[in-house]
Amino acid sequence: MDRLSLSVCRNPVLSLCARQIEKSIVSRKLLRDGQKILVAVSGGVDSMVLLHILHDLAVTHRWKLTVAHFNHQLRGSVSEADEQLVLKAAHQLGLKAVSDRGNVSARAQTAGISLEMAGRKLRHDFLARTAKKMRIPTVALAHHADDQVELFFLRLLRGTSGRGLAGMRWTSPSPSDPSIMMVRPFLDQTKAALRAAAEAARVPFSEDASNASLDIHRNRIRHELLPMLRQHYQPRLSERVLSLIELTGAEAEFAQASAKRWLAARRRTKFHLLSVAVQRQIIYLQLLSLKITPDFDLVEQLRVHEGRPVTIGAHQWVLRDAAGSLHERKGEPAGFDLARKEIELTKGHGRIKFNRLLLDWEIFEKLGHDFSPTTHIEYFDADLVGARICLRHWQAGDRFQPIGMKSPRKLQDLFTDLKIPNGQRRQQVVAVTDGGELFWVEGLRMAEKFKLQPQTVRRLKWQWAKFSKL
Repeated sequence: MDRLSLSVCRNPVLSLCARQIEKSIVSRKLLRDGQKILVAVSGGVDSMVLLHILHDLAVTHRWKLTVAHFNHQLRGSVSEADEQLVLKAAHQLGLKAVSDRGNVSARAQTAGISLEMAGRKLRHDFLARTAKKMRIPTVALAHHADDQVELFFLRLLRGTSGRGLAGMRWTSPSPSDPSIMMVRPFLDQTKAALRAAAEAARVPFSEDASNASLDIHRNRIRHELLPMLRQHYQPRLSERVLSLIELTGAEAEFAQASAKRWLAARRRTKFHLLSVAVQRQIIYLQLLSLKITPDFDLVEQLRVHEGRPVTIGAHQWVLRDAAGSLHERKGEPAGFDLARKEIELTKGHGRIKFNRLLLDWEIFEKLGHDFSPTTHIEYFDADLVGARICLRHWQAGDRFQPIGMKSPRKLQDLFTDLKIPNGQRRQQVVAVTDGGELFWVEGLRMAEKFKLQPQTVRRLKWQWAKFSKL
C-alpha cells in the first residue's frame, strides 16, 4: 500500500517525512486502517511532528485519533505552557484531547527512584489508564532513532543482556497494562529530520531546557560521549548502532521464542544440550515469572551451576535442577552458618562480639584523626554504609568488590583465589548494609563503593580482633 493524504504534502520536507513514516507503519503492520489511536504528545518537537503526520495520514487510513498529554509538574509555568500548547494544537486539528498531571517529585522521593523513572511510571500509567477507559487499543509514541542510540549506550554502560541492547521495539505491550499496545513509528527517523520537518512546516513545539543539563546521565551521553565517538572514531555511529540493534534484537527474539517453546513442551531436549543463548533465556523467563530481577550474574550462576543455591535476598534463595527448572525457597541453603546479628550505628561508637571476632566501631564527624587503615582497622564513609547493618557469615551468591577492583566478583571466587579452605569459608564474617550490599569481609580488603571520598562527611572506624570462645 502506498497511499498518502495530500493535506500537508505541499511542504516537501514534511511530505518526505510522512511518506517514510507511512512506509514503516504499513511494512511493520504497526497500525490497522480504521482503528483508534491514542497519540502521546508532550509538546516537544518529536511528539508534535508525530501528531501532525498521523493526523495527515488519518485521512487516508481512516484512523480515529485522540491526543493525550501528561503534565509532570517539574518546570512550573513552563509545564503549564506545554499543556496549553498541546491542547491548542489538538483543538486546531479538530481532535479530542485528554490531559492529566502528577507530582513526579513526590513519587520519586516516596519510591526512592530517580525523577526520570518516576515520571516514566506515572506517564505510562496515565496513557494505559486513558486508553483502557476510552477503549483505544494502541498508544503512539514519538521515540526516534537518536533515542535508540542513546538507550543503547545507557544500557551498555550499566550492563544488560542482548535483549536489552536491542533497545525499544517498534511495537510492545504497555509496561502498565499489557493489553494496551505501544507503537513507535519514528524509530528509523533522526531528531534532525524531525526538527527539519517541524521547522519547514511551521509546526509549533516547545524546548525542554532540562535536555541540556549534564547532571542527567542520558544528556551526558548525548552531548559528550556520542559527539566524541562520531568525531574521533566513527562518523556513521548512529547507522552502525542501529544496524547492531536490529541484528541483536532479531537474535534475542529467536532465542526467547525457542526458550518459550522449550518451557511449554511436554517432552524437552535436555537442558545441558541446548545452546547457551537458549539456556539463558529459559532461566531469564523463569526468574521473571518468579518476580525476581534477572540480572546477568544471577542468570549465569544458575545456568552454570546445577543444584547450587543462590541467595537473592534475606532468607530467600533459588536453584536450578538438572532438568532446567528453577526452584525458589525461603530460609537459608543447607550447610551455611545461619547466625546473624543486627547493629544500629546510631550511638557514635560501640562494641560487639560475633563468632570469634570482637568488633569495635566509632563514627567521626570532624577531621583531626588519622584515617589510615591498618591490619585490623578500616575506615568507611559512614553515610554510604548507613545507620543499620547486619553481621553474618558467607552465603551462596554473595558478591563483593574489594577496593581497587573494577567490578564485583563472587565471594566464593575471591576465597578460592586466597586459598581459604571450604570449611573456613563458611565461618568468614561479613558486614552487610541495610540494602544488602557487603561493605566488609573478614580477611579481604574493604569495599570499593564504601571507601572514604573527598566529599565524605562522617567516617566509620571499623576495628576487629579474634578472641577464643569459651
